[in-house]
Amino acid sequence: MKLLHLSDLHLGRRMDNIPLIEDQKYILDRILAIVKDEQPDCIIIAGDVYDRPVPPVDAVELFDDFLVRLADLKQQAFIIAGNHDSAERLSFGGRLIDGSGIHFAPVYDGVCKPHVLQDEFGPVEIYLLPFLKPAHVRRFFEDEEIATYTDAMRVAVENMLRDSAKEDSGARGGEAAGDKKVRRILVTHQFVTGAALSDSEEITVGGTDNVDASVFDAFDYVALGHIHRPQDIGGGGRIRYCGTPLKYSFSEASHEKSVTVAELGAPAASAGKTGDGNGKCELSVRTVGLVPLREMRELKGSYEEVTAKKFYDGTSYREDFVHITLTDEEDVPDAFAKLQVIYRNLMKLSYDNRRTRHKAESFDSGALPQRTPEEHFGDFFLRQNGMELSQEQADFVKDLIEKVWGDAE
Repeated sequence: MKLLHLSDLHLGRRMDNIPLIEDQKYILDRILAIVKDEQPDCIIIAGDVYDRPVPPVDAVELFDDFLVRLADLKQQAFIIAGNHDSAERLSFGGRLIDGSGIHFAPVYDGVCKPHVLQDEFGPVEIYLLPFLKPAHVRRFFEDEEIATYTDAMRVAVENMLRDSAKEDSGARGGEAAGDKKVRRILVTHQFVTGAALSDSEEITVGGTDNVDASVFDAFDYVALGHIHRPQDIGGGGRIRYCGTPLKYSFSEASHEKSVTVAELGAPAASAGKTGDGNGKCELSVRTVGLVPLREMRELKGSYEEVTAKKFYDGTSYREDFVHITLTDEEDVPDAFAKLQVIYRNLMKLSYDNRRTRHKAESFDSGALPQRTPEEHFGDFFLRQNGMELSQEQADFVKDLIEKVWGDAE
């Protein structure tokens, strides 16, 4: 079973008020070319299709065209909502178009039935879990203790696997579901502990949205979205972020963007005996590189150096998205406007000289501790009132933060 793993398209995104729709259309065309070459059994899009819950019209039209072209290629596609998407808007009409091979995860309601594909080794179950917060899961499982994102994912996963096992057992006349050599894929959009971040992700202060990788033990492949740098969690490629198809911040300038191709082979020899995902199947993971329409580059030198024709002549710098760091000791008057005449998509201008290095040395952020929102509020309360929060007040603040953040779109 070969799958093409994508995520975090962020269609409709702008950088410094420059629309990226042309760049996104270009990269989707490149992805469709890869689909034609690779001929996967399915395409996975693991969330953040759009850059905001109410996307602009041109972004919706672009994604609509992409899906139509996938359907024309007779491709199966499995799509979930990320934290930037509106799950309700993204899944609208999903049941109507399901027959075309384009499958959207519905809004989470405590139930998650798998889609089942077949290959020469048997069935592959694909579970679609959109971005979840503890409050999303808690409302359907009031008897469960759900305080953290790990708790939420654990409860959601355990219940969907339990429901699937019951349904399978009933269909097979009471035969144990564990007797079937099934392989399982999970598509979800969360921040899994240990992932390396970029500046363009939205991560909750204090790291409270971390999900422990152990909750995914039952799956042969976990197709993740949310983190923009392609990477494995825990090694082996079984739990993987494919990363964004485009660079969305200068912290990603050195990244090599790609799509992930994962191939699931025969079920493990122990299939059907472990009870925790029927063993792990053979798995190979590789990437196919993506070259953008316009690169994101960081350039450095004196004003005289970067404006010299020999510096940029014969390069793509003039059209690329550029961050220029000037090394002049004195600020150059109207430097940004002057440099824009040469570098049309100049987005950021910085200085690296004695003055800026002194400022950087004066503020060392490395010693700042990682703190939860409740701890930050507790510090604020202490400074304002000269006393610490009582336990009753602390519990109230925690519940209020969870309610506000959990109900936020």
